[in-house]
Amino acid sequence: MDTDHKTETLMTRYQAGDASAVTALVESIGPQLHRFFMAQGANRSDADDLFQETWLRIHRVRHTYRPGEPVLPWFYAIARHVRIDHYRKASRTSAHERPLEDVSDLVATPPGEEAHSDDLEVLLAPLSESQREVLRMMKVAGMSLEEVARATASSVGAVKQKVHRAYKTLREGMTAMRSKQGSGRVLP
Repeated sequence: MDTDHKTETLMTRYQAGDASAVTALVESIGPQLHRFFMAQGANRSDADDLFQETWLRIHRVRHTYRPGEPVLPWFYAIARHVRIDHYRKASRTSAHERPLEDVSDLVATPPGEEAHSDDLEVLLAPLSESQREVLRMMKVAGMSLEEVARATASSVGAVKQKVHRAYKTLREGMTAMRSKQGSGRVLP
């Protein structure tokens, strides 16, 4: 809780024009925001771009932060909107591109990239996008229910419901996997 107060103080100083507060904010919140984008399935380059765009937006709208309010949900709401805007733009761009024929066998996968599909993404795949987002914010970013609710413009009850349903779906999937693995085993 002390770090939350420190972050809020830094944000208030940033609003007042303190350049050292900006540096301290980027150093303290930056890694969390970068992990947020990486957990969303972005590659490092896209995560860097999204991170940079988030800080540009924070700079442009810093006057809208209300001192005394929790700053972390405010940051994550901006980051979430940056991510949504990025993927909307990417989908519009890809909709106008024409696929190249017979190129798939010419494209080589760089070393280390073939295993880029994260276990977390595989585990979260059966969940809806909103459930994945809420779980990432709570479990990866370490945000509280109230902070997630503010960042997603939802009520705390709606966040609890999404988390509960996500856990239920994950439990059912894991139970099904265990029973499938268990039925295929041959005992010695």
